[in-house]
Amino acid sequence: MNSHKTLRRSAGLAVTLAVLALAGCGPATPASPKSATPEVTVVTVRRTSVPVSVELPGRTSAYLIAQVRARVDGIVQKRSFQEGADVKANQTLYRIDPAQYRAALDSASAALQKAQANLTTTTAQAERYQTLIAGNAISKQAYDNAVAARKQAAADVAASKAAVELARLNLGYTDVVAPIAGRSGISQVTQGAYVQGSAATLLTTIQQIDPIYVDLNQASVAGLQLRRDAASGQVKLRGPDQAMVTLTLEDGTRYPLTGKLEFSGITVDPATGSVTVRAIFPNPDKVLLPGMFVRARLEQGVNDNAFLVPVPGVGHNPQGQATALVVGPDNKVVQRTIQAQSTLGDKWIVTGGLSDGERIVVAGGQKVQPGMPVQAVEAQGQAAQAAARADTGGASATRQTPVLAQAT
Repeated sequence: MNSHKTLRRSAGLAVTLAVLALAGCGPATPASPKSATPEVTVVTVRRTSVPVSVELPGRTSAYLIAQVRARVDGIVQKRSFQEGADVKANQTLYRIDPAQYRAALDSASAALQKAQANLTTTTAQAERYQTLIAGNAISKQAYDNAVAARKQAAADVAASKAAVELARLNLGYTDVVAPIAGRSGISQVTQGAYVQGSAATLLTTIQQIDPIYVDLNQASVAGLQLRRDAASGQVKLRGPDQAMVTLTLEDGTRYPLTGKLEFSGITVDPATGSVTVRAIFPNPDKVLLPGMFVRARLEQGVNDNAFLVPVPGVGHNPQGQATALVVGPDNKVVQRTIQAQSTLGDKWIVTGGLSDGERIVVAGGQKVQPGMPVQAVEAQGQAAQAAARADTGGASATRQTPVLAQAT
């Protein structure tokens, strides 16, 4: 019995020794090689001049607006224009019954003729009395009365002329004409309607929309910062005639023509905290209509100390601050907080936090952390842009995808 147990133990030990022997004969596990230095694509930034622009909301308004109103009383006999059509200056729009005003002119003309005849008679009598008074043939009182009668007749002539002119004006007002060239609106009266000059009955409205105004709202704090930058010399302001404005329409399309700044208001609206900025745009095709909502980009000046950094090179930390990964002289990555509030094309405009000649990581940033050594490869044109677009590995814990919209 003991011998069987001994045999079984010997067999188990032999098997164990065989397994260990076979394991010892197997290949050894290779050692892990050292990690290679990660490669990143960088762009060397240089100080440059960039336009200082701001994007503002606003609405269009007509360049000229004329309310066409009745200036005499009467019945509208005719409307001579098509609603919504373009009209020319001094074009006849309505005709008010002129019969009573023509009669009033005839009456005033007759009164003028009577006054002129009376003036002729009194003038002749005064001249005769002047000869007679020299020979003491008449009294001084008679001569004075003749002179006074002549002056009164002259005054009657002047009054009659004024009455004729007034009657002529009233007759002319029966033809209602367009005071400006522009596009007509809805007619407020129809043929046969009674209108009153004393009540200034509204007939229609004409608006000139070529050119057209664009009224924008700019936050007063933004204007304050711009004036501070100008005072410090960081920004060179452009004059009103040099500041160019571009428009984006309600449907997101770009308006093809460029406008210019007309003026900037100086009164802050207490309800909104903004000031009104007015621009003027050519509108030959009548694309812009009064009341349309638009967004305008206004170039206010030039910053000669800014940097243009490709969009992939700028991120944002959890606090919302703009950041960039900078490769230092020792080829180690440093995360830098920068000042970047707006974009120009496919680049961020950086106004602080960078120095001339620094290298910014634009591709491969997802593989590195601040403090790591890297192998920096300078970006080269289209290939660099493709590499940056392909770099979709996300941001590190302190970097987020940049927001492309203009900060307001």
